[in-house]
Amino acid sequence: MPGTNPCYHVLNRTDDENRTMNLKKLEKQSQIIVAELQKRSKKALEFAKKRILTEKMESAKLHDALEYYVSGWNEFTHPGLFSLACEAVGGDPDAAVQVQAAMTLMAAAFDIHDDIIDNSKAKHGVPTVFGKFGKDIALLLGNAFLIEGFGLFSKSLEGLHQKRAKVFEILQTSLFELGNAHALELDIKRRSDATPKEYMKIVKMKAASIEADMRIGAIVGGGNSSEVEALSRYARTLGMLGTLREEFIDVFEVEELNQRIYNEYLPIPVLYSMQDSDSRRRIKELLAKGKVRNSDLDEFIRAVLEAKSVRKLKKEIAEFSAEAVQLISNIKNDKLRDLLRKLILSTLEDL
Repeated sequence: MPGTNPCYHVLNRTDDENRTMNLKKLEKQSQIIVAELQKRSKKALEFAKKRILTEKMESAKLHDALEYYVSGWNEFTHPGLFSLACEAVGGDPDAAVQVQAAMTLMAAAFDIHDDIIDNSKAKHGVPTVFGKFGKDIALLLGNAFLIEGFGLFSKSLEGLHQKRAKVFEILQTSLFELGNAHALELDIKRRSDATPKEYMKIVKMKAASIEADMRIGAIVGGGNSSEVEALSRYARTLGMLGTLREEFIDVFEVEELNQRIYNEYLPIPVLYSMQDSDSRRRIKELLAKGKVRNSDLDEFIRAVLEAKSVRKLKKEIAEFSAEAVQLISNIKNDKLRDLLRKLILSTLEDL
């Protein structure tokens, strides 16, 4: 009988019910992943905080800005991914805490500088260093983190011997690629004819920082060339998918959406949707009113997500995800391989 068969209920749920269950499952998985990355990052983040706080800041305002940033500094992505890659090839992440801390410091520098470039005075309702202390102090603080990070990075690699030059080359290449991505982004912000393809190129280039985390982590962990290459390609895809997920999220948050429209550039899903004549007309009508209002947000979201080009983009994202999972299929540690798989799948949450 239908009433006693659990499979009947699963197969006959509405799409909304199935979607709700899938989202709850994905959300739970994401919480587990975040908790794992936070645990893996704890030692490196604490080391980085102590290191930068010991530097003497002659300017009281700069010192206040440093303490303000550190008080809310909970970076776990970069050191966490380094740790995963290091252990995935048989290394000991605890033996490489200083390397992780150095890369965390440099990531903070770019984070602070990015807020200046993007004119981001607040994130999630909290003032950034740029928003609270101004451009000059934010620039100087970012420089301080960068200098501290490079100094520690150099010191932390002293025991690597022949690998040291290679690791420095990887870091330099990735940072230049990241800088080029931001420069290209500034160029196309000023253009009205920029294409989604151009923005996707920038998304791929920005993923260089995530690739550097895992490539260097795998090298420091003693991985062989095939392991290092597989984790590097996985990381590049992970970085791209993480950025694309954030681009989709910005469509759903009205404050961030308006920030993007008037100070940066349209979120990538919106750019894709503008290729479809019907979606382009509906979106232009809403934008013509000025800022997107809460009352117009649902209509704006529908105009974006119903576009054929956006549905195609979502399909491509799913394909990228499947390719990344395949790349880590030879990881010997079952637990870490499963965690890396779930990490990739978490980027599809809410999509």
